[in-house]
Amino acid sequence: MSSPTPPEPDDAIPAEVRRQRIISLLVEHDHVRVGDLASRFGTSEVTIRTDLAALAARGHLTRVRGGAMARSSAQPHRELPFAESLLEHAEEKAAIGYAAAQLVHDADSVILDVGTTTTAIARALAARHELRDVTVFTNGLNIALELESAAPWLTVVVLGGTLRSMQHSLVDPLAGLILDRITANVAFIGAHGLDPTAGLTNANIAEAEMKRRMLLAARRRVVVLDSSKLGVVSLARICDAADIDLLLTGAGADPALLTSLREAGPEIRTVP
Repeated sequence: MSSPTPPEPDDAIPAEVRRQRIISLLVEHDHVRVGDLASRFGTSEVTIRTDLAALAARGHLTRVRGGAMARSSAQPHRELPFAESLLEHAEEKAAIGYAAAQLVHDADSVILDVGTTTTAIARALAARHELRDVTVFTNGLNIALELESAAPWLTVVVLGGTLRSMQHSLVDPLAGLILDRITANVAFIGAHGLDPTAGLTNANIAEAEMKRRMLLAARRRVVVLDSSKLGVVSLARICDAADIDLLLTGAGADPALLTSLREAGPEIRTVP
């Protein structure tokens, strides 16, 4: 972007006018940064993120970390194979997994989604030898194997369905049959993005539908995401931010974005 023009007072620019100007800047530059836009318009970064989320939801741009790209020049969110994703932010995911596992109590019923962060939860659960009579429902084949060592104090129920080798996951048809008949104490759900306006989203439509059904089948809805996924909007919508009870994420998350997410509804806990 070129050097910013002197900012206009925030309250002097209606939101829709500001958003149209952002679109114009994207046409010219292909990429914009949150900090640059906040300086240009004389507003807060939280306001700019809200603008970008609204424009992304309308299909005008694609969110990237720290800003946005024009839809025509941006690469669509690429779903990484499980083995590749496992290496990204591994320490942060392990810390989130440990914190999530501490939320499980004796005799709890748990829904555990597919993904690398939920795999970290499974490993942490398997190490909690003091737990008794816990039942875990999962559509992740690798997660079932991670929990196998915890038998007999932990019972694993694998949801049926069609195998997606990309994530070792089982999806519809059939995968939702059990979910329609249970009410679990807690569901731990991963995703590709969480945005204050666009909500929780995922790159794969079939898995997004499974995540939605998992949330509906639990009394407490916990979303587990490493900090790189906050503010990101992906293809398929799962739920609103307000539908989430608790977000567990890393301590490196953008404080302004966390504030915006809290205002949208969920309780948020960051882990070191």
